[in-house]
Amino acid sequence: MTLYFLIKYLHVLGAIVILGTGTGIAFFMLAAHRTHDAAFIARTATIVVIADMIFTLSAVLQPVSGGLLMMLSATSLTERWLLVSLAFYALAGVFWVPVIFMQREMRDLAQAAADKGHPLPPRYFALFRRWFLFGIPGFGSVMIILWLMIAKPF
Repeated sequence: MTLYFLIKYLHVLGAIVILGTGTGIAFFMLAAHRTHDAAFIARTATIVVIADMIFTLSAVLQPVSGGLLMMLSATSLTERWLLVSLAFYALAGVFWVPVIFMQREMRDLAQAAADKGHPLPPRYFALFRRWFLFGIPGFGSVMIILWLMIAKPF
């Protein structure tokens, strides 16, 4: 196995981890939210925050492995598909980084409500709506990047 294919394998594996955990995190957070059970949401959000910190933030390694692949394959940074991919990477970050903080606050609000036996506060629902809306361009950007990486259409 050449160094290029080893790095390419790690790069693709990183993309799979980002997409897979992002999808799983969204599913579990949405499923917990639908219960309106503050204690269940708090427990789920606790795991979601940990998973995001471990897996989703591994996305910062993608440009490193991508840069190594560029060097090893003599790919120019001026390739349009690559420039568009980097723009979508930045867009994904703009939407995904705030989501981490939203999840932490939703967890804390749910835990406080559960501890006091109160219903979820309006702030929780406002955060959830924003979290959901931020997920669309965040996740969509990663899907587009994956397509650009494979198809290199221009």
